[in-house]
Parts: sequence; structure tokens; C-alpha cells
Amino acid sequence: AQATSSLGDGDVTLSVSSPLSLGSTRAGTRTHRSSHGGTLASSVSSPASGWKELSDSLNAASAMQSLPAALLLDDDVLQAELATSSSAPISDNERIQPLTPNNLAYVIYTSGTTGKPKGVTNTHAAAVNLVGAQIEGFCIDPHSRLLQFASFSFDACVSEIMTALLSSGVLVLPDSVEVRLNLVQISDCCLKYQVTHVTLPPVLLRSVDVNCLSNLETLIVAGEACPSSLVARFANNRRFLNAYGPTEATVCASMSAPLDPIIDGSENSGNVPIGSPISNTQIYILDSTLGPVPIGSIGELYIAGAGLARGYLGRSGLTSERFIANPFSERGAPFGGAGSRMYRTGDLARWRADGNLEYVGRADHQVKIRGF
Repeated sequence: AQATSSLGDGDVTLSVSSPLSLGSTRAGTRTHRSSHGGTLASSVSSPASGWKELSDSLNAASAMQSLPAALLLDDDVLQAELATSSSAPISDNERIQPLTPNNLAYVIYTSGTTGKPKGVTNTHAAAVNLVGAQIEGFCIDPHSRLLQFASFSFDACVSEIMTALLSSGVLVLPDSVEVRLNLVQISDCCLKYQVTHVTLPPVLLRSVDVNCLSNLETLIVAGEACPSSLVARFANNRRFLNAYGPTEATVCASMSAPLDPIIDGSENSGNVPIGSPISNTQIYILDSTLGPVPIGSIGELYIAGAGLARGYLGRSGLTSERFIANPFSERGAPFGGAGSRMYRTGDLARWRADGNLEYVGRADHQVKIRGF
């Protein structure tokens, strides 16, 4: 039911529009730095859009054709072949080319607002940046015991698995899939294996008995807006953090400091903050002309920095639409330098005077049902 591992130092280190006058106000910006196949629509609005959809369809079809056949890891023949292979680490001499931090680490699919699955391609560098920021922000150490709650098809599992193993902590694996669907079993699992850290969606946490999570040291909520009532109930005697981030920014782009049950849990305190950008990440709140909006004003949230994905697998048109040129890029900056990109999230947010972000809603008509 549990697994633990201590990993040594790896060689993986960390690795998104129109012109805008940099002389304009920067009140709406903040940065934090540290050490598939589709079908062509039957009608299109213009020849240009028709070519764009055709291009996306061809790119998607090409990508699907290039995918390798599935491997059945429990196949007897394959197991016999693997038994004859060396268990030593693969060297660069055995690869087509050397492995770098900017190489692809994983592809994870998300539907977003379109309903058409799209594969987000994330790098080793982005994953390492995520892990470093969350180990520090969540206060994870070798004594920590993290519940692996998220499904393997959901990007949050990357955070849970990597932060546990790369801090020499314990990753607690539920006995069965049903544990994730049963509030009593979740609570029993946390108590049985003395879980200290867990990340849960607010919609699930609403139905959890606060007394069943008495062993928790750190409780993180993410995936949707967190109501202040949850902070009031669960922030006593533990660290309670609110995290935010799309798959295209490698799970997490911002996180709050530990929230106060009285201040942040008050019904009159407004929206629960999603904090400030994690390490090596920049967040911009912009208007429709990509101009920064004043503090307190609502704008669309854009993300730049080390966590940005490469784009969407086989969908160059959609990639160029959502990952756009960063008009605020600084020459010589390690992340967000000249030629960098930023990701248009479609989320609405605003800066508070204390430097924290508030999630307000969506710029489109996207809705979530049971967390999806």
C-alpha cells in the first residue's frame, strides 16, 4: 500500500500578441525567480480559417500515425526480452542524441474548452522546476508521507509522485481505485498510513469530516476555486494552501502562503487567493490588447517562464494560438528571455494590493462537472 524511494542527484535540471509599449504601466505584472486526430469542419468562416483547420487535422493525423504500437508490459515474451537487457542507466552513446533538460518528459491529454483531447507536451526542465518549488512551498522532507490521490491520467499525479520520491519521502498508494471515490476510505487511508500531505479538489473536501484528517500537516486544494468556508474549517492547526495552474504550465503556476482560518476564512474576505508565481515563473494580468491592467482590475491571466509546455502534440495551429510571443521578455533572463512565449489560460484574475492573485472565473463558457 505504500512505496518509498530515495533518489540521488540527477542530471536533469530545469528546463511562452502583439507589440506592446514597455513604457506603459506594469501594475498588472509580477515575477518570481529563484536558485490527435480531428475532422475538418463542414463549414468555415473564411479561407484562412479553413486552411488553419485543415493544417491542424493533418498535423494531428501525422502525429497519431507516428505513435509507436502499444507495449503490454506483462506479456511473457516481452518480460523474457527485458530480462536479458542490462539494468544499468542508458548512456548518451546509446541514444540517437544526448538527453537534455528541454527534452520531452511526458505527454498528458486535456480536453479544455473544445472537448477535443489535446496532448500537452511537458519537458524535464519544467517538471524539475515544479518539484523544486512544491517541495519548498509544501514543506516536504524525508519524514513526509504523501497520498497519491490523483489518477495517473491527471497531471496532478506528476506533482504527488515526484515531490515524494525526490525528497526521499514516502508515497502512499491507495489499496484500490475505489478509495478515491469513497470519502470514508480516503480518511481511513490517511489515518492508517499516517499521511502528512494531501492534495484534494475543493468539491471533494466539502464533504470530508475535518476530524478525519487530524494527522495532516499540510492540506493543498487545487483544480477549482476554493470557497472561504473550507479555509475556515480546515486551516486550523495545519498548513492550508491554495494552488493554481493549468496542464500547459506543468501542473502549478502559483500557490498561496499558508492561509489563515480567520482572515482568509471569513465570508467578508473576498475570493481565497491563489498566491503568487512559483519559482522561475511570471504571471501577467492583461487586457484585450495585452496591456497590463491596474491592481484590483480584472484581466486575463497569462503565464510565462520555466514551466511552460512545448505545446500540443501534432497541433501546431492550436499551439501558436495559445502559446504566444511574450511582449515582456527580458534579454538575458534565464526564463522569459528574448524570444520567449507566454500561455493564454482563458482564466480571469486580478492582483491584490498585497501581491497575491485572486481567481475570478473564465473568459469563455467553460464549466466543470464533478471536477472535470
